Amino acid sequence: MLIPLTTPEVRRLLLALAEPDERFRFRLDWSHWRRRHQATAKQWHIARRARCPVVLPVRQPAALPEQPRPSPELTEAQWHRVQPLLPPPRTGRGRRPHDHRIMVAAMLWVERTGCSWRTLPQRFGHWTAVYSRYQQWRKEGRWARLLDALDQPEPLQVCA
Repeated sequence: MLIPLTTPEVRRLLLALAEPDERFRFRLDWSHWRRRHQATAKQWHIARRARCPVVLPVRQPAALPEQPRPSPELTEAQWHRVQPLLPPPRTGRGRRPHDHRIMVAAMLWVERTGCSWRTLPQRFGHWTAVYSRYQQWRKEGRWARLLDALDQPEPLQVCA
């Protein structure tokens, strides 16, 4: 079976001509083995790709980005119970801070659905921002206090 030589392979063999006979024989055998190995590997790759064809996703037209809005997952009463437990929003320079209400709603969505952070809907923002804030609040113990506040029953309103 003849395997074509590539330009780098020819260059290596020409350089090997200047070496002692023992080293030249080694390089020649190695070159032959390498070309056989590459040809065999190529055949296996072609066969594997034929068995498992890659299906490329169809590109959807880009949708307009959704504007962040108060999430329906938290009622006003729940939000008012949770709001004092949250840290004050950052001020000053740098990136604009994310809205706490949207972050809490996103964290609750992940807890309720049991889905991964990466499948977070786009309306909550990027999943890494939500996840990093969740981890931070969990380490501080803030997330446990927040869940306790949400588990409290809502006070009954008595009309006079």
